[in-house]
Amino acid sequence: MTFPAQLPIPPEVLKIAQKLEAAGFETWCVGGAIRDNLLGVENHDFDLTTSAPPPEVQKVFKRTVPVGIEHGTVAVLDASNQAHEVTTFRKDIQTDGRHALVEFGVSLMDDLARRDFTINAIAYHPLRHEWRDPFQGAQDLEKKLIRSVGDPNWRFQEDYLRILRALRFSARFEFRIHPRTLEAAKANVQGLAQLSAERVRDEWFKGIDTAKKVSKLVALWKDIGAKRIWLPELGDATNVDKLPRDPVVLTAYIAKDPASLLTRLKCSNRDIERGRAIGKWRDHYPDSRDAARVRKWLSDVGEHVDDLLIGAADPVRKAVAQVRAQHPPLALKDLAVRGDDLIAAGVRPGPDVGEALARLLDEVLEDPSRNTRDYLLSRV
Repeated sequence: MTFPAQLPIPPEVLKIAQKLEAAGFETWCVGGAIRDNLLGVENHDFDLTTSAPPPEVQKVFKRTVPVGIEHGTVAVLDASNQAHEVTTFRKDIQTDGRHALVEFGVSLMDDLARRDFTINAIAYHPLRHEWRDPFQGAQDLEKKLIRSVGDPNWRFQEDYLRILRALRFSARFEFRIHPRTLEAAKANVQGLAQLSAERVRDEWFKGIDTAKKVSKLVALWKDIGAKRIWLPELGDATNVDKLPRDPVVLTAYIAKDPASLLTRLKCSNRDIERGRAIGKWRDHYPDSRDAARVRKWLSDVGEHVDDLLIGAADPVRKAVAQVRAQHPPLALKDLAVRGDDLIAAGVRPGPDVGEALARLLDEVLEDPSRNTRDYLLSRV
């Protein structure tokens, strides 16, 4: 692959680089934006790496946020309050497979040598338009290859999340994983158990968002052994590529026990409940020819209806749309009477009121025209 003479660096990023260079600090563009631009994929989120230590970056710029200062990263805010990450040249001096202790004051070469894959270890100087590619990342981009920088076993043992990143990049770009890198990933896969659920969840969800085919991502997780450790509930993913890319919904549809999987990944309570509803109702869609059953189903699934319609057949979707367009009463709050009305009509306060309201709702779901105060009180 031939490097272009110049990359289209956003003006705000260029200004940051110019100020750092003017202050005497070597500054380069690195990371995903360089890789994606070389692949012709739109990406304007340029990260900068510099010889300036974090305190010096904070001195050069008035408006900064210490987003990861212990790892050398400072976000510089531009005039529109957009954050641009600036990270000091660094190398890992100690790691436990999850977190690294880094050392600053090193060279660009040291910084590139600590990166995960060759395609992410390419640097571009935004002012001099020079390139640095010490690990033949451009060549691997041309070969459509995911290859670790240096010894793949050591790269993965520095941070086991890199195993999942390899799978994500492979599924996103439809690149094959270099045999030695793949072998090392399989050999070190048990290290994934050391990772936090949050990091694994974020990587899994990013993979779903970016994969050309989610079925390919699932196959990679299975082949490498990562599915067994973190996503054992995942089932058949044959038809998953037809579904919209909502990570929670998509995960739930291919999981045998969605609530358990989403709980393990420490998702929010709301997302766990979304998964639970999909697990409960995905095999119980109503007869699209029976409007009363469609109304009952809508009442039962409540707020989860849109998630469930993702997996529904076309006739069900059409029937639901027709029923919803009529705005029928579907919940207790839609009834023409309240609990106080039933008590005034002679129903004993307590559980009897709830049971009576539930029976009335069933009648109204059968025939919405029954939802009048007079009719409902006549049935008490």
